[in-house]
Amino acid sequence: METKEIQKLIDFIAQSGLDEVNIETTDLKIKVKRYGSAPTASLSSSQAAPAPSYAPVTPTTAVTHSAPSEPTVSSESAASSNLITIKSPMIGTFYRASSPETPAFANIGDEIKPGKVVCVIEAMKLFNEIESEISGKIVKVLVENATPVEFDQPLFLVEPV
Repeated sequence: METKEIQKLIDFIAQSGLDEVNIETTDLKIKVKRYGSAPTASLSSSQAAPAPSYAPVTPTTAVTHSAPSEPTVSSESAASSNLITIKSPMIGTFYRASSPETPAFANIGDEIKPGKVVCVIEAMKLFNEIESEISGKIVKVLVENATPVEFDQPLFLVEPV
């Protein structure tokens, strides 16, 4: 099982509300338990090789509650439609607002400028504010709120100004 698959499993369990999951096959045994608010994972292999250890990786620039990350901007679709795609710089859970009670950072039709927070991506209980690198108008939000996103997954379509 690869690290990406384990991360997806942990994200699924974090969203599901389950406190413990055990998965056992002939080659692999995974036990994921949630202690308090953060899930932990242990992985063991039935083969003679030592089991790999997975620990949460946090960016070195992380502060306590937010670490501004720069999104990857792609112009793949820009050639045909003049729209720029803001992509996810990491794996995590996409949130349009900092909490359920607050308004979304960016809505369709909103003007954005470089440095404006457009969303938050939660990874390993760190909430990373994603800032725009471009000026423009949000044309489409490509991801539903509170859903998992992959690295380099398109999040927003922006019409440059």
